[in-house]
Amino acid sequence: MKKLLSILISCTLLFGLAACGSNSENQQPPNGQEQSDESRPVTSGAEGTGAKALVVYFSATGNTKSAAEGLAKMQGADLYEIVPKQPYTDEDLNYNDSSTRATVEQNDENARPAISGGIDNLAEYDVIYVGFPIWWGDMPRILYTFFDTYDLSDKTIAPFCTSGGSGISKAVQSINKLEPSATITEGLQASTSHTSDDFAEWLSRIGLAGQE
Repeated sequence: MKKLLSILISCTLLFGLAACGSNSENQQPPNGQEQSDESRPVTSGAEGTGAKALVVYFSATGNTKSAAEGLAKMQGADLYEIVPKQPYTDEDLNYNDSSTRATVEQNDENARPAISGGIDNLAEYDVIYVGFPIWWGDMPRILYTFFDTYDLSDKTIAPFCTSGGSGISKAVQSINKLEPSATITEGLQASTSHTSDDFAEWLSRIGLAGQE
């Protein structure tokens, strides 16, 4: 009898342990949600990479266009072309004829050639790169139209030109007068065979390198 009772007790204990083990394996986290690395909050360490920039340019022969596109790519900047309502022809740009359109405009301080289209979101940009050719020692009068049209107060203006000879200093002086409340950087005179190194050195000098 005692032997039979002992066997019954042993069987009862074994069934009880088996049941406990089964409940432990099937236990779920609260609400049935398993905790994993994927469900943990993710924080981003990314911050702003610099001022938002726009490259504005006027190009009559394509040299400034090429330079502007290269600069925009280097800086991750947006691009805007100043397009005259009345396009310039080769005859308009004949420097040897004092009666040509460009010559007459450059000799008239009040000339303001009309621009086709405009910029609606200029307020979004902190840095404005402005590119142009040099005509008779100064920037073309259509650039005066641009600066008269837009208030660039509190923005940084970085002027650059393409020129085979004349420098940019007079144009920079003009921009300072037209935009007295803006910060005007040193200008860059790039040759028609400009390279990315020319722009890289200039951007470093004016503190705008790596602003993309």
